[in-house]
Amino acid sequence: MAMSVGSAEEDSPMSDINTTPLVDVMLVLLIIFLITVPVVIQTVPVRLPKVVYEPTTSKPENVVLSIRGDKAGNCQVFWGQTRVTAQELVDRSVAKLKFEIAKQGGPTAPGLELPEVHIRADVDTPWRCVGGAMANVARAGFARVGFISQPDPGTYHVVEE
Repeated sequence: MAMSVGSAEEDSPMSDINTTPLVDVMLVLLIIFLITVPVVIQTVPVRLPKVVYEPTTSKPENVVLSIRGDKAGNCQVFWGQTRVTAQELVDRSVAKLKFEIAKQGGPTAPGLELPEVHIRADVDTPWRCVGGAMANVARAGFARVGFISQPDPGTYHVVEE
């Protein structure tokens, strides 16, 4: 690509626009877009469930935790109606699992069904509170953790396939 700089014999300034840098920049941008657009468009096909709301049936052996944050930013975790600290949550969780395993005949009993943890968290609860409670019950040995939410009014139906 050539570039005109004028001649020494002319006293007037050059009035032509040098488009070479503009074309160079546009070509670079075109190449960048040609490379990145196919990456952005590629998706993995996923068939999402069509369930709008599925009522949760809580068994008596399941643990229900309520979590909220106070105005000072502290986390409040409740086991049923009783407020517990992080260490109390781990201790109670371990005791609950040991009790349920012993009640069903020990860890080698056939058809052993471990209880679940159902978490109800306030909408304004910081995620670190919920994540901390989940980590504590997982550390105690609970393998299944579910969240209980309240859907919008009018969405209480299940779509059948």
